[in-house]
Amino acid sequence: MVVATGLWERAKAVMPGGVNSPVRAWKAVGGEPFFVRRGEGAYVEDTDGKRYVDWVQSWGPLVFGHADPEVVEAVREAALDGTTFGAATEREVELAEEIVDAVPSIEKVRLVSSGTEAAMSAVRLARGFTRRDLVMKFAGCYHGHSDTLLADERSISCPFNDIDDTVRAVEHDGERLAAIIVEPVAGNMGVVPPEPGFLEALRELCDASGALLIFDEVITGFRVARGGAQELYGVESDLTVLGKIAGGGLPLAAFGGRGEIMDAVAPEGRVFQAGTLSGNPLATAAALVVLRRLRDPRVYEQLEETGAALEAGLRDPDVTVQRVGSMLTVFFRDVAVRNQADSVASDRERYAELFHHLLDRGVYVAPSPFEALFVSTAHGPAEVEVTVEAFQEFLARG
Repeated sequence: MVVATGLWERAKAVMPGGVNSPVRAWKAVGGEPFFVRRGEGAYVEDTDGKRYVDWVQSWGPLVFGHADPEVVEAVREAALDGTTFGAATEREVELAEEIVDAVPSIEKVRLVSSGTEAAMSAVRLARGFTRRDLVMKFAGCYHGHSDTLLADERSISCPFNDIDDTVRAVEHDGERLAAIIVEPVAGNMGVVPPEPGFLEALRELCDASGALLIFDEVITGFRVARGGAQELYGVESDLTVLGKIAGGGLPLAAFGGRGEIMDAVAPEGRVFQAGTLSGNPLATAAALVVLRRLRDPRVYEQLEETGAALEAGLRDPDVTVQRVGSMLTVFFRDVAVRNQADSVASDRERYAELFHHLLDRGVYVAPSPFEALFVSTAHGPAEVEVTVEAFQEFLARG
């Protein structure tokens, strides 16, 4: 494809790999990435003027699509009063109240600026509250790039959806275990739902061992349901990590949970956490518009309808489509994906071919086989139809 003259080379000269986040470099699918000039609804336009149906939606935050008029107006009005104060604002309180009302397990919440910061802070809080140091995570789940949650001697990893292995690990290290952190619906090895009993088992293991259960709902929060995956599956965590939709499309994240745990955070408690731009006026303005609109159940009905139509159109004997609500992944394998090993075993080269085929036909999907497609209310039958037609054309050519 044609990239805006010199822009990719200029980017590589001044930024590592030419990008500010690795997946944007398209290493998993090959080729040179486009540069986005603008977005509107279900579409993005690159700097060469080509328009694409966008199923990435900034990796999930844009539940109402790009440049939603209500969100844009809220941000504009907020900016006129100032972009940051480093002091408390009324919108922070209103947003915290909205989150507490929506998420079943959250009694108090702290706003931060990124999902990585929120997950890191939740783990720090769990260690401070329990006075233990070990954290259990699951292979294929991503919780940001802090050392503890990528590679650390104070963390252990188990296969996702493997209750037996998890039980053995807790039996071995339970006295040191501060927390079990998990994406209740995995979204970073492709969409992998929890098998029946898995989340319930984690809840029981935490209760028995004294560890805290942390749900990383950066992706699933406000997307699979207003109350996130814990509402959908009926299992509550001790701490919850939020981001993406929680910021209304602007940089904002949060962690929250039971009041007695959150009271351990400074200035109330001894676990220090701070952030100059936390709860900034632009992000809270956008978030309030989005979260208040998500009180309407018809939004989720529309997302489910569109997601189901897209899933039905992508079904084929040669692929496995896994969907939870408005997030889905196409795996090139003929059996279900239940963990990272299954995800890695899918045909990644075939996915790369699909990516470029769709891109040539004006459809932009995740530039990695281990990510999700995200449905917004801006997507409708026309966008589903053009995507399914291009997908079926790809399969037909062999």
